[in-house]
Amino acid sequence: MADNPKGAPGQAQLSGDDLQDLVASTDTGARNPAGTAGYIIAGVALCWSLFQLYIASPLPYILSSFTGLGLVLNDAQSRAIHLAFGLFLAYVAFPALTRSPRDRVPIQDWILALAAAACALYIFVFYHELAQRPGLPITRDLVVAGLGMLLLLEATRRALGPPLVIVALVFLAYVFFGSSPVVPDIIRWGGASFSRAMDQMWLSPNGVFGVALGVSSAFVFLFVLFGSMLDRAGAGNFFIKLAFALLGHLRGGPAKAAVLSSMMTGFISGSSIANVVTTGTFTIPLMKRVGFTPEKAGSVEVASSVNGQIMPPVMGAAAFLMVEYVGIPYLQVIKHAFLPAVITYIALLYVVHLEAVKNDMPVLEKRIAHPLPVTLMRTGITIASMVILAGIVYYGVAFIRYLVPGISGPVLILALLGVYVLLVWYAAQGQDLELDDPDAPVVQLPIATEVLKTGLYYLLPLVVLIWFLMIERTSPGLSAFYAVLLLIFIVLTQKPLKALFRGLQSDTGRAFAEGFADLVAGLIAGARNMIGIACATAAAGIVVGTVTLTGIGQVMAEFVEFLSGGNIFLILVYTAVISLVLGMGLPTTANYIVVSSLMAPVIVTLGAANGVLIPLIAAHMFVFYFGIMADVTPPVGLASFAAAAVSGGDPLKTGFTAFFYSLRTVILPFIFVFNTDLLLINVGLVQAIWIFCLSLLAMLIFAAATQGFFMTKSRLWESVALLLVTFMLLRPGFFLDLVQPPYEQIEPQRVFEAVENEPSGAEARLVIRGPSFENPDEMLERTMAFNLGEAGETGEARFEEATGLPVRIENGTVIVDEPLDFNSFAGRTLSNMDFYADQPVQLTAVEVTAADRMPRQVFYIPAVLILALVVFLQRRRGGTIAGKPVPRPAV
Repeated sequence: MADNPKGAPGQAQLSGDDLQDLVASTDTGARNPAGTAGYIIAGVALCWSLFQLYIASPLPYILSSFTGLGLVLNDAQSRAIHLAFGLFLAYVAFPALTRSPRDRVPIQDWILALAAAACALYIFVFYHELAQRPGLPITRDLVVAGLGMLLLLEATRRALGPPLVIVALVFLAYVFFGSSPVVPDIIRWGGASFSRAMDQMWLSPNGVFGVALGVSSAFVFLFVLFGSMLDRAGAGNFFIKLAFALLGHLRGGPAKAAVLSSMMTGFISGSSIANVVTTGTFTIPLMKRVGFTPEKAGSVEVASSVNGQIMPPVMGAAAFLMVEYVGIPYLQVIKHAFLPAVITYIALLYVVHLEAVKNDMPVLEKRIAHPLPVTLMRTGITIASMVILAGIVYYGVAFIRYLVPGISGPVLILALLGVYVLLVWYAAQGQDLELDDPDAPVVQLPIATEVLKTGLYYLLPLVVLIWFLMIERTSPGLSAFYAVLLLIFIVLTQKPLKALFRGLQSDTGRAFAEGFADLVAGLIAGARNMIGIACATAAAGIVVGTVTLTGIGQVMAEFVEFLSGGNIFLILVYTAVISLVLGMGLPTTANYIVVSSLMAPVIVTLGAANGVLIPLIAAHMFVFYFGIMADVTPPVGLASFAAAAVSGGDPLKTGFTAFFYSLRTVILPFIFVFNTDLLLINVGLVQAIWIFCLSLLAMLIFAAATQGFFMTKSRLWESVALLLVTFMLLRPGFFLDLVQPPYEQIEPQRVFEAVENEPSGAEARLVIRGPSFENPDEMLERTMAFNLGEAGETGEARFEEATGLPVRIENGTVIVDEPLDFNSFAGRTLSNMDFYADQPVQLTAVEVTAADRMPRQVFYIPAVLILALVVFLQRRRGGTIAGKPVPRPAV
């Protein structure tokens, strides 16, 4: 396996060294040569981290103001340098083939690395010249662009394997040969010359050096570096230990601890594979010991690790891309993503619990056991203490700013450092954490208070990050910079301070040297973790450039609509399948760029064209969820193969079981597209708490239904009933629509009056009927949905601004004229209607949201009654667990 890092691991359980090699070959590069080559690779990686810290800091502006030199880089220049570092390291850190040497860098790779970096730096060096001749590349530009594209694709193949390269090549082929007769008519376009394509892809900010690479340079690197530094400081081990201390003693405890530790690791990791191996190396053997099969143990780890990619604040770097693509603030993205992510993790804990209960799995002994009332009281005190502490910090900072406004910054920094020193002193009173050997015959669970004591100061960088993001409202990049700055200080000083507090003054020099070595190693590891992401965002820019150049997005919309027949549910199903296929083998960042560029607009456009308004953030979250599921699902399923390598189980069976465990992640996107309350869109705090509790209950019931076990083993009709309850709780509006129509029809002649009377943000549906452009005797009909925007304008002005449709009323008939903007939503949707035929295009009906409907929450009543019936029958029936009679099992 060491010689084939990207191949299937089969059923053989890999050694620790092989697992680290698997992670290296996927994330950081399998090459780690000794001697001069090793120093060069490490030095370049270190310089990359320092460069990213420099451009994220206020330092360029300070130096520019003092020296008068232009030391502040614009986006195009910083992206070029960022990609140059990534391409150089891709060639020297990743071997070309499985048989290529790993203990040295062949001369041809040095040449390719320098050439690739030079092609990227060309944008930096000749930035001003390129800006003076946009769209008019000279021969030298085209040579560099063509060579750069080839070198980028090869670097991407080395760092990420062939899937993303194949996707990029397919899109490039479409750019050049889209006019070929072999291309189906539905997707054919005029094609582009080499000059036009290279200008789009390499020389302009619309392709490789576009938004995706900009997000990688400005935000993603710092968050990856933050995670790497936090792990290097020891926080990864701390999170795993804490998870086992809190949950390890429960039934199926190792699996529950795997879920919790993977969630916490997901905060600091952008790689589902690294998450699987990091936490799975310890959790999977323990899961197997308490009764999980190798496949189920690996599946739990896969499901929890992949879900780490949907967990704020990083979301596998997709959160920062959503800011750019959706056009909303970062905090809004986090707000919309938070509830589904938390619910899916709690539901996975319940899935694990049901697996453990129905198989009567043993529990690991807890070293200190407390009665249930004491445990509940301690938990309540802990939560209350955290809330009170958060309030003290918030109002304490506000008081200091009010008391000493001129010097509040230095005072707060000193206070933070004082808290840090105090927490390190507290940690120094005990022993440092050591990771237990999962293969040891006896596992002694750690005590939560002791674990927490050793690593409380690890939470300070997270507090700083969240503070700057949510309270100070600084940019994600600057927030991560300050958090990394504190981490650098922690890595440098934690060991010397502990030695000092433990009375080992003679060891402080050695401890400081170790801290400095950890700092350098963390900076290098952070840069090496970014190689694949830099290549991925650059290569995915080819897809974005193709979509912009060719209009393939509109073609995809027509294709999906043709397959679905305009049925909104089928539109979502086909979009989910396409997103799943497009995401196969791609890292999270590239995955999201590809599926969001192609498929998110499809959902929004086709939804509105068929009478359903879908918020843009809901569409992006939908395709993102299904894109990352490709990491789980065979035949690719990289995370499943990695978990099978740890567990020794069958990779395909692991993948299918993990997909089964992830069904709650599959069902949620369909729900929040129709019930946007789950994304906390226009929802207040009290309502958000209610939605959380209700949605959580629904997902727990869904987990029980899919597991075939609730209070006891479920009969088939009981599982169906639980699925019905889930649907009624999550989508009560569906049943209300069956009883009372959701829209009220208004005569088309009163369209302006109706529009004028609707409140701000109201929705209107227009039924438009007209002759087909291809066959005037055939009449087509469209039901289009529009958001009417703000109230206050006249009905005619509001209608025209919202719809872009010119209409006139003649003899009681509302005639629709051809839209002036052919590229508008209305222009594209009605493009197949003939506006100049004898029979005019007409507005035949206007529908507005119906008033005086009963509340949809009425359908919670039958849902609760059905649930109560299932509970009553299962408790009355009792059952067996693992062949043992259990008269009244608890949930």
